[in-house]
Amino acid sequence: MGFFRPTPPPYDPLIWVKKPFAERARMVCDAWAMQGYGAPLGALLFYALKVGFYVGGWLFFCSLSPGLGGPSSVATWWLRPLAFEKAIVWSMLFESLGLGCGSGPLTARYLPPIGGALYFLWPGTTKLPLVPGLPLLGGRQRGPVDVALYLSVVGFAVHALASPEPSFTDFVGLAALVPLLGIADKTVFLAARAEHYWVTIVCFAFAGNWIAGAKAVELALWFWAGFSKLNHHFPTVICVMTSNGPFTRFSWLRRRMYRSYPDDLRPSRLATILAHAGASLEFGVPLAFVLTPLGTPPVVAVVLMLLLHGYITSNVPMGVPIEWNVMVVYGGMALFWAHPDVSLTAVGSAPVALFLVVMLVALPLLGNLFPSRLSFLMAMRYYAGNWACSVWLFRGESYRKLDRLTKASPWVHDQLGRFYDRSTAVGLVGKVMGFRMMHLHGRAFSALVPKAVARFEDYEWVDGELVAGMALGWNFGEGHLHHEQLLTSIQAQCGFEEGELRCIFLEAQPLGRSTLAYRIADAKTGAVDRGVVDVADLRARQPWEVPA
Repeated sequence: MGFFRPTPPPYDPLIWVKKPFAERARMVCDAWAMQGYGAPLGALLFYALKVGFYVGGWLFFCSLSPGLGGPSSVATWWLRPLAFEKAIVWSMLFESLGLGCGSGPLTARYLPPIGGALYFLWPGTTKLPLVPGLPLLGGRQRGPVDVALYLSVVGFAVHALASPEPSFTDFVGLAALVPLLGIADKTVFLAARAEHYWVTIVCFAFAGNWIAGAKAVELALWFWAGFSKLNHHFPTVICVMTSNGPFTRFSWLRRRMYRSYPDDLRPSRLATILAHAGASLEFGVPLAFVLTPLGTPPVVAVVLMLLLHGYITSNVPMGVPIEWNVMVVYGGMALFWAHPDVSLTAVGSAPVALFLVVMLVALPLLGNLFPSRLSFLMAMRYYAGNWACSVWLFRGESYRKLDRLTKASPWVHDQLGRFYDRSTAVGLVGKVMGFRMMHLHGRAFSALVPKAVARFEDYEWVDGELVAGMALGWNFGEGHLHHEQLLTSIQAQCGFEEGELRCIFLEAQPLGRSTLAYRIADAKTGAVDRGVVDVADLRARQPWEVPA
């Protein structure tokens, strides 16, 4: 592997792509176990530079406040409330521009490396309104009102950041416009990481003591992230992450993640122990903060926090939420370390307290009980491996009809074709199939693909994440962005014939239930099949195994 050359898979990709489904799945899963995605080391440099830009942008905007200062004196002001306010607003702007999660080569974005503003500012691009058909906001393609709303959010954010101190008007403007923008397009609302940044900005605007409200947000992020991992899915996440981590490139370690590589790629005892330890740590961080007496620096909690987010960040997980992890750690320091005397009960506003109960308790609980009804982001079910997802099967070169969409990103193979030969491009994109099937939920596709198409060799397997990234301008593991609503919109614009595009939509496992619901649809004729897959059957099955 060179600095800019991906690791070649242990097979000829141009031969692999013509093989039957079961054989192709077996080969790519074996390759993922030892190679991961195989992205070149240069991809890591991209993300390192991006984090530097993120931190540098915050330093710049803080330097515009006389009460703070420049980089040379950062140690004296970095934990001040004003610095934290600017960090939250900058983080939301950074993400909504498409510069954060879901950008770069580890999310199949090569040229251009971002979506975000390239789509959100372009009339005619595809969007997913919360209420389709709603006057002014409910169209399937972006119009002048959508662009104006997005520009308004950007404008309020930039004004708040450029001001010596953000005003009440800045915060109220953002608090009001972000959900309105979400009604017009769910994609932008999720891309802005509203479940974290917008909720905190509402506290800035209306809480009597916003530090108490912001603390509640951080505690909820950790708690629900741990809660969502109380299932059988998370051990496979540990396997997939270790097989892809830049600092875990040891064959002996990657082999130990599996029961018996290459014949049994179910999680090993070690992977399961690590999964339990990770979930326990996510519970332990908020518990340690809560149990630290008021007025006492939360030393233990901070150490646990650094261990947790250091582990996540060092693995550079697919989706690459690096800046978000940086912000969560900074928030832990700026809120709990700098203000250990502020109690959660000091919010000082009954309406804000009720708002926080809804956003931090009711919605996450609803999202765990009924995951098909709510984004995993709003439910704070972070990286649990229990996601809604989809696979889009294009017959022949019918995927070329996607060129009828207004979009900034071309077909991912075409992006890679600007850097590599076709064999390298097919090998790299093909690893996405391995990523999906190595997760517990992904094993369902070995049974569902034969239900969707009669002859798999005639079709191109495309993960829904890649379709959403190309069509919507953002993707970050939110499977509902590439379910029926997107299919309906794409069909209206592209006009696939019967059998040219078949989609398999899979839902997450609800809390307290033992199945995953699925639906199969044809782009032109609609529903083909629906049913459930038993999670116990998936646990007993190899990732590539097609049930009899």
